[in-house]
Amino acid sequence: MMSLPPCPICNSKYTYQDKEVFNCPECGHEWILENLDTSESIVTVRDAVGNILKDGDTVVVIKDLKIKGSSQTVKVGTKVKNIRLVEGDHDIDCKIEGIGSMGLKSIFVKKS
Repeated sequence: MMSLPPCPICNSKYTYQDKEVFNCPECGHEWILENLDTSESIVTVRDAVGNILKDGDTVVVIKDLKIKGSSQTVKVGTKVKNIRLVEGDHDIDCKIEGIGSMGLKSIFVKKS
């Protein structure tokens, strides 16, 4: 279970979360998780060789990937710029030039 951060204003430990917003019942302060340094609650995504990936990285595809429902293939060595990490089976959202938007698994890419 993830422990919730204390209130940044009054340091109360009785905070609660409502979707993306954290609330403090003691002082009434509201804040968003993105504004906090919560590295312990963020899932770490690693590429095929173990490098830690983050939003905005550039990666290279390490295996030919057939696109389901299409005759196109993402070739080995294709550079993918400005990735976005998401939760789920395909943990990278990206746009590949000539193909378009798609999801990739981090085990098939290498950070460049």
